[in-house]
Amino acid sequence: MTRIAIVGVAGRMGRTLVNAVQQDAGATLAGGIVEPGSSLAGADIGELAGVGRLGVTAVDSLEAIVDDFDVLIDFTSPQVTLANLAFCAKHGKRIVIGTTGLSDEELAALDAYRDRLPLVFAPNMSVGVNLTLKLLETAARALGDEGYDIEVIEAHHRHKVDSPSGTALKMGEVVAESLGRTLKEHGVFAREGQCGPRTDKEIGFATVRAGDIVGEHTVMFATEGERIEITHKASSRMTFAKGAVRAARWVADRPNGRYDMQDVLGL
Repeated sequence: MTRIAIVGVAGRMGRTLVNAVQQDAGATLAGGIVEPGSSLAGADIGELAGVGRLGVTAVDSLEAIVDDFDVLIDFTSPQVTLANLAFCAKHGKRIVIGTTGLSDEELAALDAYRDRLPLVFAPNMSVGVNLTLKLLETAARALGDEGYDIEVIEAHHRHKVDSPSGTALKMGEVVAESLGRTLKEHGVFAREGQCGPRTDKEIGFATVRAGDIVGEHTVMFATEGERIEITHKASSRMTFAKGAVRAARWVADRPNGRYDMQDVLGL
């Protein structure tokens, strides 16, 4: 049994992760972390998640449960994630990271841990999304340099703080790499006013933030006379949570290295 601890256990994703661990026969919930000084410290994690008492109480520091878990799951913020990554490296733990919105500098800092511990980092833990990435790679190679314009459209709930989403950026990166391009050179993230016609090689992004949309992503390949759209829609955070728990079980016996969901799924 893989002993899993969850950071941000009182949040929306944290509560969903508690449910996912409880549903997984190969994992057990070993702990949950809330913000330092939170009044929820000491509460039963199962009650926070709405699944009934589990006999595991929330704590406000990793130090309090350092001997209790094997793998940490972190869907928080860049600064918190990097601090937790350093803690796991110091104490011989594994970590699964679903945090998005990391800057280039923060991504470089994360990557520097690849030789110090086993970690899985992916902007989206959904099995369906990661299969979609493989489909996009195939489509881009077949269509992208044959006069097809490429646009990435994503939609999320009104509370999401980063834009475009990490998943949208990953989709754009997969398409760009398949075509020998880079998002730094060819990504277009805003259009307003008299911006002129699109260029042949640009990869455009459009973002929607509204209501309680869990996550929707479409990559469009459009040319004269036809349009191909590859779309993934998530209707529940459980799809991300189950993927994260699957990644936690997978990374529990892996050597040091930085992995992603393509590795976890054997894609």
